Amino acid sequence: MKVLIIGLGSIARKHINALQSLNIEDINIYALRSNLNSQIEKGIENIYDLENLEVSFDFAIISNPTHLHFEFIEKLAKLNIPLLIEKPAVHTLKDVDKLIELIESKQLITYVACNLRFHPCIEYLKNKLTNEYLKINEVNVYCGSNLPDWRPNVDFRKVYSANASMGGGVHLDLFHELDYTGWLFGIPNKSKSTLRCVSSLNIDAIDYANYVLEYETFTANIILNYYRKKSKRLIEVVFDNEILELDLINNQILDDENNIVFKAPAFEVKDTYGFQLDYFISCLRNNILPMNSFKESIEILKIILKDE
Repeated sequence: MKVLIIGLGSIARKHINALQSLNIEDINIYALRSNLNSQIEKGIENIYDLENLEVSFDFAIISNPTHLHFEFIEKLAKLNIPLLIEKPAVHTLKDVDKLIELIESKQLITYVACNLRFHPCIEYLKNKLTNEYLKINEVNVYCGSNLPDWRPNVDFRKVYSANASMGGGVHLDLFHELDYTGWLFGIPNKSKSTLRCVSSLNIDAIDYANYVLEYETFTANIILNYYRKKSKRLIEVVFDNEILELDLINNQILDDENNIVFKAPAFEVKDTYGFQLDYFISCLRNNILPMNSFKESIEILKIILKDE
């Protein structure tokens, strides 16, 4: 199996580690590099352009900065290479319909990598919603963390997350919350949002986002921020006869009396990268269309960017 990596930053390395942990026989990993003097890394072969490729790739992972995704999705789609695209797939809706048309004309397999779909707490809730008839009255989602702590010893103001021109902003960085809400509960009938950048971080990218999603019989509220010193990542589902609170940091689910109804003590978020790659490769091998195609993920992006 031959895999091409576009971008070789921290997220790409998580994908590479996951690939290597799967113990796939005869796997060869290639990285597209922009500099002929780029460092040679163990287990990775460098290539320097996409013209006259001598390698037939089984798939490519697009994990470069978000504002460069469109360009490489287009280039690789024209080469008929299946794509695993790091979320969000693109940072703007400009010309996105042309890209969807290209992908569909090539009948290309795409998957937008939203690895939290493989979090055991979210999988537990997904199974519960699928297998039980439950009246939902309200959903509350909260994800807050401190951007300066994300990358120790790096000036956070210089990374893409803090810069709108590079596809940064909490609404795009924390795409997971909108993605799994749509996956669990479906696309809402209506949505509205408040997007701001007025916190003490003093960055030009959006650092606070509040989404209100209207479903037929309930409302979901989603709050995201970049400036919370103590991280918090919760999903609260208010059913008519119980309340469940999913704590995605401590990997447990509590009921309304603080009883633990589910816990995954041995789980680490890094595990989800292996789970999703195993899923995607299985889809490729069995010629199955994966969930969360490029086109499907754009429906969530339309909600995220509607009021920007």
